[in-house]
Amino acid sequence: MSISLTNPASFIVLDEDLDEKTLIRFSSSSAVAIDTEAMGLIHGRDRLCLVQICDPNDNVACIRIRLGQSNAPKLKSLLENKDIEKVFHFARFDVAALAANLNIKVNPIFCTKVASKIGRTYSPRHGLKEVVMELVGVELDKQAQSSDWGKSDELSEKQLIYAANDVRFLLAAKIKLQDMLQREGRWGLAKSCFSCIPTLSELDRFKFANTFEH
Repeated sequence: MSISLTNPASFIVLDEDLDEKTLIRFSSSSAVAIDTEAMGLIHGRDRLCLVQICDPNDNVACIRIRLGQSNAPKLKSLLENKDIEKVFHFARFDVAALAANLNIKVNPIFCTKVASKIGRTYSPRHGLKEVVMELVGVELDKQAQSSDWGKSDELSEKQLIYAANDVRFLLAAKIKLQDMLQREGRWGLAKSCFSCIPTLSELDRFKFANTFEH
C-alpha cells in the first residue's frame, strides 16, 4: 500500500497479523511502542480495529483487524515476548482490548501516562499530545481520533497518519520519563504500577468498577 508518510523510516499496512519479515524486525528490538484503535471504549461491545507498532528505528506497522477476528499468532508472539518491553500511552485500555479481542496477554509493560502522572507532578496535563509536545517537541494532530476505525479496508490517509504518529514518539517520551522517574526516586513505584496494569485491565474487561474503594 502506498501512502505519503515521508517521516518514518518505513511504513506498512498489514491485514489480520504481522508478516514474518516484520515480526523478525520488531523481535530484534528491546522495546516497541504499541497503540490500538477501536470502535469505542467498552470492551465486549466495541471491537478492536487497528494495532499500531513502532520500533526504535522508526519502522511503523499498522495491522488491520477484521470483523470477527479472534487471534493473530505472530502479533501474540511479539506482545507476549518477555524480553521486549511494550510501551503504551494509557496501557490499561490497550492491554484489555488486546486480551478481549485477540487473547493476547501483554507483558512487560511501560505506560507513559502512568509514568507522566508519577513523574510530571508539576503538570495536570497527562494526555499523549501534551506529554509528547513537552518531552519530544512534536505537536500531534488528534483530529482523526474519533472516527470510524471499523472500515479497515477503507481507512483514509489522514487516519493512517494519525495512527502512525500515535506510536512514533512513544519510545522517545518513555526514555525521558524513565530518566525523570529515576532522578526523582520514583522509578520503583512506577514499575510497581506497570506490573498492576494487566490486573486492572482484566477488571475493566469484566466490568468491575471501584474495586479498591471502601
